[in-house]
Amino acid sequence: MLTVHTLTMSDQEYAQIRDLLYRKAGIALGPNKKPLVCGRLFKRVDALKMPSYGAYFSSLLNEQSAGELKTAIDLLTTNETYFYREAAHFAQLQALARKAVERREPLSIWSAASSSGEEIYTIAMVLQQMADTGLPLRWDILGSDISSRVLETAARGVYPLDRVQKLPEDLLRRYCLKGSGPAAGSVLVDKALRRKVRFTSINLIEPLPPIGPFDVIFLRNVLIYFDLPTKQKVVRSILSRLRPGGVLFVGMAESLNGVVGELQALSPGAYTVRSEASR
Repeated sequence: MLTVHTLTMSDQEYAQIRDLLYRKAGIALGPNKKPLVCGRLFKRVDALKMPSYGAYFSSLLNEQSAGELKTAIDLLTTNETYFYREAAHFAQLQALARKAVERREPLSIWSAASSSGEEIYTIAMVLQQMADTGLPLRWDILGSDISSRVLETAARGVYPLDRVQKLPEDLLRRYCLKGSGPAAGSVLVDKALRRKVRFTSINLIEPLPPIGPFDVIFLRNVLIYFDLPTKQKVVRSILSRLRPGGVLFVGMAESLNGVVGELQALSPGAYTVRSEASR
């Protein structure tokens, strides 16, 4: 049986998978990512008894291998995340929720790269806490990701304790159940909260399905994997689903300056579309 020690990847084979991932997911792998690709894919190559990475990559081009191609993309696009990441954005979300209440309108939110669900459940906890304290807030949340595997994890709502370390204690107590016995070391998101969110598979570089419009869109920590033309394509597509006056959140270390000209920065990682009068 093949092992990680006997599998090597040539530059030509790496170029194959880089090209495939770019065409199918828009992700531009740098030249230094070969060890990461080897590490994430070698078990699949081993399990399928492929003689080389090149043979595996060639098999992915076969139309009958759509399921395996999805598996490979899942393995190469899954990223670690955690609850209450970049807390300043959730304070801004609360302000947007209060404005929605003043307008007597529901707040519609899309987590466009929701990964394994930590972001979308944090959003849900923040909003539900506001509603539970008496604010007449109505809200709905859609979470999407290219990876069906992480969406299945998100739907289950079970996470290791280290993912909730930054979650405020009141949210943790109110909306999470700590596991015991065989489930010790994990938490389960409250069932009622899980029922209030929706998940679907969306590839952001393909034409978007008929969703939205949304008041708030979270697109955090995903644009860093795209080159400039793909960033521009994705952001313009996302903005087509944002209501006038809505807010787009990206990672606080990310910038959309020079990506799409009609955006106005509100704070680190928060943007809205400039009004016609200010352009």
